Amino acid sequence: MIKDIVVSLSVSERRHHAADYAVSLASALDAHIAGIAFVYDPIVPVLSIGYSDALRRDNEVAGKAAIDHFAKVTSRASVSAEPMTLTASFANAGDQFGRIARYFDLAVVGQTEPEPRAIEVKIAESALFDSGRPVIFVPYIQKAPLKLDRVMVCWDGSRPAARAVADAMPLLDRSGRVEVVTVANEPGKQKEIEGVDMGQHLARHGLNVEVQRITRDGISVADALLSHVADTDVDFIVMGGYGHSRLREFVLGGVTHSILRSMTVPVLMSH
Repeated sequence: MIKDIVVSLSVSERRHHAADYAVSLASALDAHIAGIAFVYDPIVPVLSIGYSDALRRDNEVAGKAAIDHFAKVTSRASVSAEPMTLTASFANAGDQFGRIARYFDLAVVGQTEPEPRAIEVKIAESALFDSGRPVIFVPYIQKAPLKLDRVMVCWDGSRPAARAVADAMPLLDRSGRVEVVTVANEPGKQKEIEGVDMGQHLARHGLNVEVQRITRDGISVADALLSHVADTDVDFIVMGGYGHSRLREFVLGGVTHSILRSMTVPVLMSH
């Protein structure tokens, strides 16, 4: 069951896609939701104290606007809500959100802008790799509330994919149809073990399941998946989140990075 959700509130002007979607999710699941807005300490030279104060005031105003919007939409939806404003540096806000998310069932983070700030990328990566919880990434073009008529599960037989399927089960149970999609000729992934069929597994949970094997046709795995999303009117994606270690930090893997950059529907990822 998903009964406790945390969402990172964007302090960018008029960017409330993650908050609005997360509230619709909390409403559908009858869950509590916490909204976190970070007020960032500016990093400026010591001689620019006045400029630093002005930046901090601007950050506080943006944080208050994000919290006010969150309070308005949660009140309108009549969901249990907890707004939080936290002070953080650009260096540690991502780590802070990742640690906080450990105390919730699910984290919700907005897709970074086409030209993202480094802090937004750090929050997204920390939520996925440091929280130990599933994360729903919401595209910045998202305007519709939670919709699960057609859910696509990206299956490659890996541990992160299996974790994502298990984490998404409360949502899959509410879906109209689940499509398990594998990509033919995907390099570096293990073959399906004969007799272990994820489609059959989900069907045993009473889900309406269809299994599809798609081909790359000379394009990347991410592009093949996103093309299938567009062709079949998918509402929601479930997939493993991949990364590799570099200097004690996890860096997004190629397919994961491409999906997060170009996604057009919400994506639940687990690592």
